[in-house]
Amino acid sequence: MPDARSYITTTIPYVNGRPHLGFALELVQADVLARRRRQVGDQVRFLTGTDDNSLKNVLAAEAEGIGVQALVDRNAAAFEGLREPLALSFDDFIRTSSDPRHRSGVERLWQRCAASGDLYRKHYEGLYCVGCEQFYTADDLDEGRCPEHGTEPRLVAEENWFFRLSRYTDVLLELISGNRLRIEPASRRNEVLALIAGGLHDFSVSRSQSRARGWGIPVPGDPDQVVYVWWDALGNYVTSLGYGTSDAAFYQWWTQGGKRIHLAGKGVLRFHAVYWPAMLLSAGLPVPTDILVHDYLTVDGRKISKSSGTTVDPAALVADVGTDAVRWWLLRDVPRVGDADFTVDRLVTRANSDLAGGLGNLVNRVVTMIHRYRDGRLPASGSTPVGAERLAQACADAPREIDAALDAFDFRRAATAVWTIVDEANRCIESTRPWELAKIEKGGEHINGERLDGVLAALLHACLFLAEQLTPFLPGAAARITEQCTPVDGILAPATPLFPRIGS
Repeated sequence: MPDARSYITTTIPYVNGRPHLGFALELVQADVLARRRRQVGDQVRFLTGTDDNSLKNVLAAEAEGIGVQALVDRNAAAFEGLREPLALSFDDFIRTSSDPRHRSGVERLWQRCAASGDLYRKHYEGLYCVGCEQFYTADDLDEGRCPEHGTEPRLVAEENWFFRLSRYTDVLLELISGNRLRIEPASRRNEVLALIAGGLHDFSVSRSQSRARGWGIPVPGDPDQVVYVWWDALGNYVTSLGYGTSDAAFYQWWTQGGKRIHLAGKGVLRFHAVYWPAMLLSAGLPVPTDILVHDYLTVDGRKISKSSGTTVDPAALVADVGTDAVRWWLLRDVPRVGDADFTVDRLVTRANSDLAGGLGNLVNRVVTMIHRYRDGRLPASGSTPVGAERLAQACADAPREIDAALDAFDFRRAATAVWTIVDEANRCIESTRPWELAKIEKGGEHINGERLDGVLAALLHACLFLAEQLTPFLPGAAARITEQCTPVDGILAPATPLFPRIGS
């Protein structure tokens, strides 16, 4: 049997500003994967956190006229504070500036790569984008500007430590082409393979103390240099497990099998699918098993980001429309491939249509009919009644379809698989017409009473099963549906609105 362990991580964002909806997308996606794997019996560890040691954070603090630590403490708290509004279930939250596990782990990773002969010093001159924290060649730029941020990189010249990335070209090609390091979707896998095949160049892994403003982790044995923020940040995936401090969790979640799953946006694919696996190989450590890549959220076609000022505050959005509405739009409307343009109107339309008008209306109808025709008592159940066959089949098919979609990193398809149960339950009501069965039953035809029992029982079972399958996606709503459809002393509570219409 495959190892039933899943270590699921998000990227860790810079904390030069408050969190935005683009990162909330990644958090919610990771949360769905973690909840689903727990639901089917996996051991799961779900990690997120913040990247505190960036020059971007230093510059943001200078612009505000406050200390760097004060800025990162304040903004990191806002990221960690998304747990409640987004209904997240992360097991661990790491902060790279203050977590005692992190610095010693980064130092150990550095020393292991140095022992492999993969670190060396040299003078370097290049074009540097602070937004990306990355050097670019002139060919990489878009009319002289960073393709990610649209800013002109600065010319930087200094002596730094470099990592021998070029040494790992062949093994990376083998790992990725052989799917031992799986990258989804396939278009991103092909992008990485083309990047590697085009030739890998060694990259700078340190910065001078002066350029880093003294902020960051000093290079072991060379205190005039600071570890490059990406080297520092990528290490969080193992330092959070105690690599460099106490190795028990590291052995359990990283070296002893199971899934090691990274979620990442397309803009940081190079770092996660090329730099990070090479660093691990140099240190003699296993590479991730899966890198799952999402595209961007946009507003009016522009990427949501802190630096561009195009941002949507997820906590404020939840305060306006609720957790269920935000999570459902992110999961139901964002495609597997391609950017998704966000508007509040689109979110509200989806929530009112699916949640209030679809799911909420379904549960309300079923519970109301059981009260009207059976005084709230559970109807007797038996074989699947005529007219409910497709509903029974939808319930039987849903778990397999949800798992297949999530394995392919397709949340919209997974949400659609859940929604098939809602659609079939509503069709079942229209085809069986319980209100007509109730009228005939009153006329003394006992067989129609048995049929009505069967229909109501099938519908109630579908609502409870739907809640179970919905739990990874909308945990709060799933709990309310379960409560609504579970009897106390044999009687259901009266129907109450599960999803009030937004804006009404």
